[in-house]
Amino acid sequence: MVTAFVMIKANTGEADRLRDSIESIDGVRSAHIVAGDVDLIAKAQVETPAAVKEIAATHIQSIEGIEDTQTYIAMD
Repeated sequence: MVTAFVMIKANTGEADRLRDSIESIDGVRSAHIVAGDVDLIAKAQVETPAAVKEIAATHIQSIEGIEDTQTYIAMD
């Protein structure tokens, strides 16, 4: 099992809507609105690193209102 965290920058005022959209993606276990350099953090748990790429690069980045993402894979 691969666990990854996706840091998400969003357009102003879009965080609530985006959280709901992100949480509906298969493999995403949770998404949270946070304070700091990013607006949301999503946790994904999938079978392969390729599935992480699919979630981050294909699904999350295609949602209108997403400005940027950075993905981190857990090492433990």
